[in-house]
Amino acid sequence: MSIQKSTTLNRLLTNIFIIVLGVSMLYPILWLIGASFKPSNMIFTDPGIWPETCTLENYGKGWQGIGIVGFDRFFLNSFTICILSSMANVMFCSLTAYAFARLNFAGKKFWFAVMLVTLMLPAHVTTIPRYIMFRTFGWINSFLPIIVPKFFATDAFFIFLLVQFIRGLPRDIDESATIDGCSKFGIYTRIILPLTVPALITTVLFSFLWTWDDFFNQLLYLTSPDKYTVPMGLRLFLDASGVSSWGPMFAMSVLSLVPAFILFFSLQKYFVRGIATTGIKG
Repeated sequence: MSIQKSTTLNRLLTNIFIIVLGVSMLYPILWLIGASFKPSNMIFTDPGIWPETCTLENYGKGWQGIGIVGFDRFFLNSFTICILSSMANVMFCSLTAYAFARLNFAGKKFWFAVMLVTLMLPAHVTTIPRYIMFRTFGWINSFLPIIVPKFFATDAFFIFLLVQFIRGLPRDIDESATIDGCSKFGIYTRIILPLTVPALITTVLFSFLWTWDDFFNQLLYLTSPDKYTVPMGLRLFLDASGVSSWGPMFAMSVLSLVPAFILFFSLQKYFVRGIATTGIKG
């Protein structure tokens, strides 16, 4: 009986600890949501989560953007970049991963090692060479420097993730398909892609979230306000030499979280399955 009581107590303490930890992690988000409904002059004078006075004025002003460009334009730009980047990563990273996992070609191990080296290489090391190259192409102040590299499978993390997943699939299905007259590309499109859906959804999720939150590359390559994305649009509310619009910035920050939350929770089941399966089948 004492053992059962001890086990119950341990579970109770563990659950209490997890709840307290979860609430502490959610506190900044809850404060952000509450601050978005407060008048601008009460955001820092009223430290509580729930506002004493609620207003939707911040959302109206924030959606108007900087006057020249509305925040709807920033959302459209971000969605355009994120959707195209996610589609490119799914198509070309999966194709590259299939080649590394299933095909035999000269220098396969060498090129796979080179791919892993690029995964370990800090992105800032290549910042200046990439900027010089894209400026030579005349791509500055366009979405091309952000989107086009995705069509060349430059995100080594997704290649490695998909390679590990494909290697866990039995080769018998490839041999059976070959006997039935299926080509290498046919095996990829008809067999490998349907079986790697969990890993592909994980790729879509990470690609979208990382591109959506990417501030550095967008700041580096985009110079016109009509090309700005959501992170850069939020930055416009902060004025180092004058008064910062905290209320509208918090309101648009809340709206910027909505697509990420919707995407994650709608794909959570497949995301967990893709990560778990990839880890088991190394």
